[in-house]
Amino acid sequence: MIPVILALNAMATRFELVLHGENATRLRAAGEAALREIERLESQLSLYRPTSEIALVNAVAAREPVRVSPPVFALLQHARRLQRESGGAFDITVAPLVRCWGFMHGTGRLPEPAEIEAARGRSGMAHVMLDEENYSVRFDREGVMIDLGAIGKGHAIDCAAEILREAGVISALLHGGTSTVYGIGAPPEADGWKIAIGPPPGQPPREIAVILRDNALSVSAVWGKCFEADGKKYGHVIDPRTGWPVNNAVQAAIVLPSATETDALSTALLVLGLEGHKAISGLRTDMRTMVMGPAEKGFQVEARGI
Repeated sequence: MIPVILALNAMATRFELVLHGENATRLRAAGEAALREIERLESQLSLYRPTSEIALVNAVAAREPVRVSPPVFALLQHARRLQRESGGAFDITVAPLVRCWGFMHGTGRLPEPAEIEAARGRSGMAHVMLDEENYSVRFDREGVMIDLGAIGKGHAIDCAAEILREAGVISALLHGGTSTVYGIGAPPEADGWKIAIGPPPGQPPREIAVILRDNALSVSAVWGKCFEADGKKYGHVIDPRTGWPVNNAVQAAIVLPSATETDALSTALLVLGLEGHKAISGLRTDMRTMVMGPAEKGFQVEARGI
């Protein structure tokens, strides 16, 4: 089988596709169509593009309802369901808190307690009204912001995978920034796509890997953007319930057929940590999970199906 590899920079990350088949021309055409769909979705969902539907909602919805396209509205409804299912550990309105901690356009800073409380007052799906009849979004106060960064990339991968399937592709791997991966079928002479889950920085290599076949894997971690203040390190993943950076876990992984859900629920599992592992793993019957949390000596790893 012929491999075709394509890539695209979008949604502040790099998407890559590896396609296998008998006709390279058809594979390339299908892959290019999938990447165009990711670009289109970025133009709808990006927090930072002033012409996007989400940017318009953030700019106007505190003053009047904003009508959005049915697919964007459906994604917002899905995000609200996931917020409720996760007990608030996943929340697309966390942006005011991310900004408060200096992670929206920088590497972070330690805010005053009053700043955190003020940002918490502008966060929470309770401040977002979704009108199903008119496909409109309304905020109940100024300063509320929607940020689909923890679900939009997975959603884009799901949509791209659907385009590939419709084009007849039966073997493909898609990934966005290496944090969310989707495997269609299997590579030649294999039962599925073998994906390794890397260890925390500075830790020895480990053998944790999953096999994907018509499934998605998302991995969320606290490393990346971080800063140190008063001898303590603070990461960029904020717990929407407390307003403080996550400290219950350092890494979480979810496997499900939906990349939209793995993207969101891996964030929720990272926020909840080891104590919330059972609750999150029980949300879907076909879910595989892994979470790594701090322990007395190093880290403790719990896995279910991985």
